[in-house]
Amino acid sequence: MIVGAAARMSGFTAHLRRHGFTVGPAETKLVLSVLAAEEFPDVATVRLGLKTLLSGNRDQWAHFDDLFDAFWFGRGLRAVTPAQAEAGVRNRNPQPEIWDKVLPREETGSAMGRAEHSQGNGVGPNARGTGRLIASRNDALSRTDLRTLTTPEEAVEAERIAERLARAIRYRLSRRRTPARRGETIDIRRTIRRNLSRGGEPIELRRKHRPERPVKLVMLLDASGSMEVYSRYFISFVRGLIGRWLHADAFLFHTRLVHIADALRERHPGVAMARLSLMADGFGGGTRIATALKTFNDRYAKETLDQRTVVIVMSDGYDTDSPEALAVELRRLKRRAHRLVWLNPLLGWKNYEPVARAMSVALDYVDYFAPAHSLASLAALEGELARL
Repeated sequence: MIVGAAARMSGFTAHLRRHGFTVGPAETKLVLSVLAAEEFPDVATVRLGLKTLLSGNRDQWAHFDDLFDAFWFGRGLRAVTPAQAEAGVRNRNPQPEIWDKVLPREETGSAMGRAEHSQGNGVGPNARGTGRLIASRNDALSRTDLRTLTTPEEAVEAERIAERLARAIRYRLSRRRTPARRGETIDIRRTIRRNLSRGGEPIELRRKHRPERPVKLVMLLDASGSMEVYSRYFISFVRGLIGRWLHADAFLFHTRLVHIADALRERHPGVAMARLSLMADGFGGGTRIATALKTFNDRYAKETLDQRTVVIVMSDGYDTDSPEALAVELRRLKRRAHRLVWLNPLLGWKNYEPVARAMSVALDYVDYFAPAHSLASLAALEGELARL
């Protein structure tokens, strides 16, 4: 019986982990030790106890009840069997956790609330289903390669979601907190762990605070002809990252470099794009990445970069400049910045290999190389930035 309970609780923590909770074997052991005290007379009390122990922030607290019901009772949310879940992992990348934070409830909540829970597939209090959420229509859009969007409605919706994703990433990065002896906020999870030996009474508090020096972002967006099918969505994404809560700057390049942060800060999207179109003469033309990086290093790097800065290059890596010139400028860039991230939409294509000369050279200097062909791949950037 104990072994079975441990297995089920391990399944539940794995279910939470798939939906953004930072839980693992230590949390499973903690929960089992608390439940072994037999001080929980009913399911409601157990739910509240688990919610307190396993929720690490307000977002997790808000979503815990839905995830609890989905795993233990199969209510409201559709669950899939382990075989289905395994097939899903083979067919697509895991859904970035931030995706569920961005779409308003009227878009996702109704779709999930209407979803039927599977019959005879392991859903229920004694089942072994994974509780993975079934994708809504926006989830499908998030995984679609942006170059395949054909209707104006799809394109506008993708631009809107790209900007909202970036705003959510910006906000969450600026609000994240780390452990601190004299932090302004109590860390509930670490406090509970620390006081287990005292019967759970919060005698000794653990705290957390917001870092004084948050990460800084500098984005370099390729607007050449080969990137034209992706550029409009990347511009919306970059616009969402520019704002009050995060130090961020943005540049656009093709055969030359243009500083676009001020234009993107315009409150009205139409005004922002009008300013951008006037500034970006040559948009959709050739690409000179090395020349653009040299301009950045000569004019902007000294005042823009420091050891807390992450430089994000959004480009397919096709360059008419020499690979040797690109290597020189990337080396200069790396000396000033903390990390260099390269997002390449072609990396999301089947059987793509970075064999272009410029891209092959760039990989020697890149700290994080990832696809950027879909909204979900852009959302996955938050995980890399949150680790800094």
